[in-house]
Amino acid sequence: MNLIANFAVLASRRTIFDLPVCDLGWDDALVFINELASIPVGQTVVCFVNAHNMLTALRDDDYYQIMSRNLVLPDGIGLNIASQVTHGSPFPANLNGTDFVPALLTFMETPRRIGLIGGTRAVVEKAAENFSKHSPWHEFCVISDGFFDKADPKAVTAEVERQRLDILIVGMGTPLQEKWVHQNIRADHARLVLTVGALFDFVSGTVPRAPKTVRMMRLEWAYRLVQEPARLWRRYVIGIPVFLFRVFQYRFSRRARILGQQDEPAIATHAAGEQKRIEQTKKAG
Repeated sequence: MNLIANFAVLASRRTIFDLPVCDLGWDDALVFINELASIPVGQTVVCFVNAHNMLTALRDDDYYQIMSRNLVLPDGIGLNIASQVTHGSPFPANLNGTDFVPALLTFMETPRRIGLIGGTRAVVEKAAENFSKHSPWHEFCVISDGFFDKADPKAVTAEVERQRLDILIVGMGTPLQEKWVHQNIRADHARLVLTVGALFDFVSGTVPRAPKTVRMMRLEWAYRLVQEPARLWRRYVIGIPVFLFRVFQYRFSRRARILGQQDEPAIATHAAGEQKRIEQTKKAG
């Protein structure tokens, strides 16, 4: 992990399943990540973790280790429940990529050169067009759709290098996008990398957002389930109960670990006292 990414991870966090997750509020997160994009050296990779991603990370150690090196932002009600159970309070803000990334682009006053990778060609090109309308002072360029040869990405990485980007946005779904960035994107390719899942589908208008009231209630997952039941029912109908079970399991195992660490000094002191008493008894005898 480079020093800037390390600072980013340690700046303000709370652990969920021992993974550091940023616990900044909305405004502070915008300021912080904007500053990271302004630093002339190093690189920070930002990813968004929800309940589904977290379950995937618990099953996939490579993915978990990569996430632990990134700046992780909390996405959705599942992470709030995990934080409430584990730390006694929810996260200050729901920093989901669908809302946060467009807000970040608006917040950045300094013009940036931003590359996009992911989605179909039509989707990513429409997303670039809509991003340009949303924040026209930035320059957006389509590096590639998401259907290139992952085993031989030299043409894509060469194009990333040629474009001399400030920011790279990658939307290829988790955990593929985080693993691909970790294996192929160097620090000199872009100072800030955002892995954004299905963001391009929403920005392009290919997939409709839930109504604002539903989003404010943090029930967009339910809206999406109704829209795409065949694809998403397993993630929510099975995934949510499994996630909650793992949260409570982690809560009690974490408590046992903490209590065990607190008891160790007392046990050591008691053992030392007993040894001293035995030696004194031997001398007296």
